[in-house]
Amino acid sequence: VQLQASGGGLVQAGGSLRLSCAASGSIFGENVMGWYRQAPGKQREMVARITSDGSANYVDSVKGRFTISRDNAKNTVYLQMNSLKPEDTAVYYCATAGSSLAFVLDSPEYWGQGTLVTVSS
Repeated sequence: VQLQASGGGLVQAGGSLRLSCAASGSIFGENVMGWYRQAPGKQREMVARITSDGSANYVDSVKGRFTISRDNAKNTVYLQMNSLKPEDTAVYYCATAGSSLAFVLDSPEYWGQGTLVTVSS
């Protein structure tokens, strides 16, 4: 499985961005997909994940602002980020695993390259 993330950039606080992650491989539809981020000097954290049936989970700091979705026909997962804050600045990574447990354990099997999101104040 290969994952290709895109959509990062520079945005002012309060603005929006949408990240995309295109996956190759026939297992996409069955896998849990998610987004992680790592800010400078901080540990990586899971931002959101979504199961094959569309059930989503979010880290508390983004609830109500970020929305994860997936299009199985396009093998793509999205992260719509609204009301961005400077503390959202980070490199964002998409990842996939066969189960939600892998995300709970912070160990999904496959990772994409990161895309940088910078939110200016």
